[in-house]
Amino acid sequence: MTLALEIRSITKTFGALKAVNEVSFQVKRGEILGFIGPNGAGKTTTMRICATLEYPDHGDVFVDGHSVLTYPREVRARLGFMPDSYGAYANTTIWEYLDFYARAYGLKGASRSKRVGEVMDFTQLGDLQEKEIATLSKGMKQRLCLAKTLLHDPSVMILDEPAAGLDPRARVELRELVRALAGMGKAILVSSHILTELAEMCDGVAVIERGTLKFEHQGTPEDLSKLLAALVAQGLAPVEFAPREANLEEVFLSLTEGGSSRGAAATAGAFRVAPRARPSPTC
Repeated sequence: MTLALEIRSITKTFGALKAVNEVSFQVKRGEILGFIGPNGAGKTTTMRICATLEYPDHGDVFVDGHSVLTYPREVRARLGFMPDSYGAYANTTIWEYLDFYARAYGLKGASRSKRVGEVMDFTQLGDLQEKEIATLSKGMKQRLCLAKTLLHDPSVMILDEPAAGLDPRARVELRELVRALAGMGKAILVSSHILTELAEMCDGVAVIERGTLKFEHQGTPEDLSKLLAALVAQGLAPVEFAPREANLEEVFLSLTEGGSSRGAAATAGAFRVAPRARPSPTC
């Protein structure tokens, strides 16, 4: 997989508050990385820096090799940012809302109408195009925001709390949409307080607290098998090699405030993300 999003030692302060402190991690194409942390940990600030909505005091972010500092326009053409909330406009239908943003992205004529139709079909909004967005349920509004994020076909997607406030069915439907997007090769960074959702959808996880990255894990059990093979090739003879599962809530609690360092080390060493099935591309 090709590297799509690279965050390099970014730091951001607001007055005396250091919101983000030397944070670094990466997301590859086709990968979903969960980004978790307590309220005020620095998740949204990090995501806003990636989306060129904030600039770091130090460090840089690269989207498909383009710096957010040097080439912000190129970054915006390749990145889709879904915020945790967005404004609802009176007397505006789903079609009108998406058509407006498609025009803002520079889409014209028949290609604009075609793209609006495609993202509406992908997010299952096609039958609701004349419905006013102020009347939509929370789940439908999240689908609409995702559809807007997809209009310019970004290669990197940043989703800030996309499942917040959704009922169980809407969370499942959103999770399937995100998995399908990863199956198309998009790199996805997603934050959530619903840790079970991240555990079921993500290939890896990054944990942040008080602006500092506490833990990052990327990869599948196959990566551990390669590690074991390398040890054997070096002449070592492991006595035992077996998985020990830890759920994402245990990882989060052990790594953030209140968890002991010993528990954190043990849990982090045992944590792995289960491999997920890739749906067929539909958009």
